[in-house]
Amino acid sequence: MPEVPYDELRWAVVLGAAGQLGEQPAGHGRVLSGVAVDFPAAPGGPARGAGESVVLAPDLAVLARDAVRGGRGRFAAAGVEAVLEVARPGLAEAARAYARSGVPLYVVVDPVSAVCTVHTAPSPEGVYREAERVPFGNDLFLPLGGRTVVLRTDDFPT
Repeated sequence: MPEVPYDELRWAVVLGAAGQLGEQPAGHGRVLSGVAVDFPAAPGGPARGAGESVVLAPDLAVLARDAVRGGRGRFAAAGVEAVLEVARPGLAEAARAYARSGVPLYVVVDPVSAVCTVHTAPSPEGVYREAERVPFGNDLFLPLGGRTVVLRTDDFPT
């Protein structure tokens, strides 16, 4: 069986998840892909953006209804309700930035292992204290802004 290119897998996951999140009546905010967000830089760590921030563009971000773009055209981390990323090398630093910023829900979709990992309970130290692994084919029940949304994984590519 030929190997599926990473970008094809990534877009299949992102488009499928975005469609599901956008069509649920409980979805109050916006669902965006590749949107630039300012996350506070780690103390003593390298900042990649202006001032003390790291600019990241998650594969998929769920933004609160009241999230607005700042002066540089980027959203602030405080407006991010959830992040979904497709597994790839280098996500550990982004995960630390999400946790340090208090992003309450961080989902990693791994098409190679056919599993999603739902991270919750972020800490200022840059770690998520809770993680649940959910194999593809099982629904994800995601606590999102005081509500629960369901993300079906049976159509995620492997």
